[in-house]
Amino acid sequence: MTVKKGDKVKVEYTGKFEDGTVFDSSEKHGQPMEFEVGAGKVIKGFDEALIGMNVNDSKNITIKPAEGYGDHKPELIQPVPRDQLPKEQEPKKGMILMMKMQNGQQFPAQIVEVTDTEVKIDLNHPLAGKTLIFNLKVVEIN
Repeated sequence: MTVKKGDKVKVEYTGKFEDGTVFDSSEKHGQPMEFEVGAGKVIKGFDEALIGMNVNDSKNITIKPAEGYGDHKPELIQPVPRDQLPKEQEPKKGMILMMKMQNGQQFPAQIVEVTDTEVKIDLNHPLAGKTLIFNLKVVEIN
C-alpha cells in the first residue's frame, strides 16, 4: 500500500535544523504522529514528502521556509504596552507568551525587546524563516 492523499498515516520523525540541532521528534512525544495526508494538519513539505511512500519506508527531506512555516515577517513584531501583560511575572527577552486569538485558539509569541513602557513580541511562528530537515518513517497506512 502506497501513501496517497486522504490516507490516515502514522509517521515516526525527527526534525532538525541545518546545524543538526533536534527541535522535535515522535520519540519525544512517545508515539508516532497520526494524521490525514493532504488535510492541512502538517506543513506542506512534510505532507507532500509522504505521498508515494510505503510502510517501513524511510527518507530524509529538507523543507525550505516556503514549504514549512513561511518566511519571517518583520511586520509581525508588535509593541504591547507593559500594563497589558500579566503582572505575575517580569517580562524578559526570550520569554514565550501564550496569546489567544478571537476564536480561543492559543499560539506562542516570543518577547524580543523589553523597555520601561512596552514589550515587543514576535508573532511569527518560532520556526518561520528556518530550513527544516526531517527523517521520516511511515509505520502505518489506513
